[in-house]
Amino acid sequence: MVLGILRAALLGAAGLGLGARAALAAKPDVVIGYENNGADPYMVSQGQGLFQKDLDANVTLKYFDSGPAAMSALASNSLQFMCGLGMPPFVAALTQGLPLAIIYNQERYTSAAGIAVRPGAGINSIADLKGKKIAIVQGSQASFELATFLAQAGIPFNAVHQINMSPPEMRVAYTTKAIDAAIVWDPVFDALQAQGAKVLKTDADLPRGASSYNICIANTNWVKAHPNLTVQFIKALDEGVTYTKQNPQQALAIMAQQAGIDEKTAATELKGYEIFSAKDQGSADVMGGGASSATGKTLSATSDVLMKIGRIMTPLKDPGAAVDASFAAKAAQ
Repeated sequence: MVLGILRAALLGAAGLGLGARAALAAKPDVVIGYENNGADPYMVSQGQGLFQKDLDANVTLKYFDSGPAAMSALASNSLQFMCGLGMPPFVAALTQGLPLAIIYNQERYTSAAGIAVRPGAGINSIADLKGKKIAIVQGSQASFELATFLAQAGIPFNAVHQINMSPPEMRVAYTTKAIDAAIVWDPVFDALQAQGAKVLKTDADLPRGASSYNICIANTNWVKAHPNLTVQFIKALDEGVTYTKQNPQQALAIMAQQAGIDEKTAATELKGYEIFSAKDQGSADVMGGGASSATGKTLSATSDVLMKIGRIMTPLKDPGAAVDASFAAKAAQ
């Protein structure tokens, strides 16, 4: 009798296990790529497990140290969403015919990115960068920023000795005096200042319609086939924004842990962003209006700059088609 009860219980447990595994297997796999851009609401969504909670999918998070590194993953469809991306790698991918769109503009850089120079390097203005060694992630947002700053000062783009390296490598190169300056974003931009670097320019010096943004992009074919998952993804992002606004101290603690920094640094970095919610996406200052929005204008400006410096061979033909605020509008309802 006892053996019969035990056997029935074990069979029932096994059945439940098989059922749970079948349900898990039935869910689609979703891989979310991200960059560590320091303290921002994305880190809250990640730290609180909101993507796993809100998406009816098997969610995996994948770290990339720069935007260009993520493009091949998007091209091969092994990545469904990519966040924390700058405009240049996205524009370059669009001009190569990849079916991608911005589905959420996370934030605009103000003081969280810029040019940090080494004291004693003789750099007191943009003009002083001529002939100097500046670290840069080539093909990233930094290429657009540097080209814009140099153009404003009337300095040719190739007049500066640009050294391609990842942000973590810049910290070592700065310490060993292998570079004179670096154009980079947080947390490395903030770390270089802590090491004594002077700020020559920040992204706050760029106009809104030719600015520096962190964006979330996706394959347009995939989001059309999975609209509910896309809305759920944006809701998870938006919940991170809401939590940051309503619980600033707790949010900073989460950001610090996720970004690998202390809370004081996290507070400084967060102040360097203009954060956007799901509702904000519909504003002309963010994505509302497509090509005529600040995001659309920045895509056009980025394309123009990348053409001039030889990073792309053909201009972006339809910026408006790459700006899709429709999923954010549904998420904000």
